[in-house]
Amino acid sequence: MLPDPVSAPPRARRRGPLGARTGVVVGVLALLLAGCTSSPKNQSVVVPPEAPATGAVEPGLEPFYTQAIEWTACDGFECATAQVPLDYAEPAAGSVELALKRAPAASGTAIGSLLVNPGGPGVAGIDLVDSAVETFGEGVLANYDVVGFDPRGVGQSTPIRCLDDQAKDQLISTDVDYSTDAGVAAATAAYAALGAACAANTGPLLGHVDTVSAARDLDVLRAALGDDALTYLGYSYGTLLGATYADLFPDRVGRLVLDGALDPTVTRSELALQQAVGFENALRAYVEDCQAGSQCPLQGGVDDGLAQVEALVERARRNPLQTESGRPLTGSLAFTGIALPLYDDALWGYLTQALTAAIVEDDGSVLLQLADIYNDRNPDGSFSSNSTEAFVAINCLDSASSADLAEMRAEAAEIEAAAPTVGAFFGYGGVTCAAWPYPPTGEPGPTTAEGAPPILVIGTTNDPATPYAWSEALAEQLSSGVLLTYEGEGHTAYGRSNDCILDAVDQFLLAGEVPADGTRC
Repeated sequence: MLPDPVSAPPRARRRGPLGARTGVVVGVLALLLAGCTSSPKNQSVVVPPEAPATGAVEPGLEPFYTQAIEWTACDGFECATAQVPLDYAEPAAGSVELALKRAPAASGTAIGSLLVNPGGPGVAGIDLVDSAVETFGEGVLANYDVVGFDPRGVGQSTPIRCLDDQAKDQLISTDVDYSTDAGVAAATAAYAALGAACAANTGPLLGHVDTVSAARDLDVLRAALGDDALTYLGYSYGTLLGATYADLFPDRVGRLVLDGALDPTVTRSELALQQAVGFENALRAYVEDCQAGSQCPLQGGVDDGLAQVEALVERARRNPLQTESGRPLTGSLAFTGIALPLYDDALWGYLTQALTAAIVEDDGSVLLQLADIYNDRNPDGSFSSNSTEAFVAINCLDSASSADLAEMRAEAAEIEAAAPTVGAFFGYGGVTCAAWPYPPTGEPGPTTAEGAPPILVIGTTNDPATPYAWSEALAEQLSSGVLLTYEGEGHTAYGRSNDCILDAVDQFLLAGEVPADGTRC
């Protein structure tokens, strides 16, 4: 389960609504990359965000907006929880607990809080604080309290609960032949069972994990943290969350940075097609780079190399590869393991190592390790997050997709024609939500945030998970959008690209200096 609008590599077809998670790669990979990013000292003058005239709090929400957050020490940081309404239409109907982690401003005096979100949907945000202290600019770390949060339904917040570890293992590893009616029916039944399990084990929260509710949570956190305006950095799906906030509360926007944007107007089918093309292009770029070296297992020209990758995944689907752990590497897991390193060209060496073992030695161990990192699966078979279930639940509420078999087959054919190597893993997203227990509450549409101050949108030209055109589109839709471009490979830019991006974002966050629209780094 990898590609999808917002978070890490594509999630084979299972990620349905989006193709795969898109957002920054967190956890182990983020820590691996932390030492690879320069963090020059930022000597800019620090100017706190201007305080807007915030509107009145809606009746019934006052206790949430005025709550006191109590921080306690945790592993070198500070941790806390906050309460938000289960249902904003009925604030008295119950509450949801959000888990928070904070890296206090290194200077000892913060100009405010910088809330951060790594993407997903369904990815825990508190872990981003750990990598932020290694990758964010020194000026930002000195002057902001960097606050990560697990969105409603995710991670250590009140979570979505669905499957036991064994059932989740089966969901993420099983190969499905979507070319047959029986295969489509089996996948539809599997996701129907997932939805039923989520409803039974989660309760009413399952119907309230949509992005609009999560964006309203941001405003509660803003107030509870003592900030008059929201300062926010969102990656991948986190850009949709931030843009939704700006649309809901344009007069409460401080300094928003949206990196690796999702275009709010794209439909689920458009998203799958465009993301498939993005990963196809990223894989082609990887093969070109690999074949330019001396240790590449892919022989011949670039097209030959792509064909060998496709053949490997097909071989794993038909006859799973053996691994050191004894768990078989299926086609779905093989694709996940291949897709993960495409999120960052700094990881391409791991992909070469994995492909060499699989192609030359018939050993799927390294690809399986990469897939497990993406799926948050531990060596003992447990899972360190509920990202798989949360990803599906949030997407199924946010937008609808057709489960009509003829339409899905036509869309899948278009995707595979446009992305012949990886396209098979991006079609048939309609099966995911066909029998979901709650109907969608959102739909694609432009986000304008009329009246908001400048919002910085960052796009990477060769981003596989959130194609560059999406950042262009979001910057154009926002009434105050400003586009900053990183010319390079990988998913998102701040903290993993170059000093040009780092300095531009830091100047914006610290001094409110907006780069010229269209600046390229």
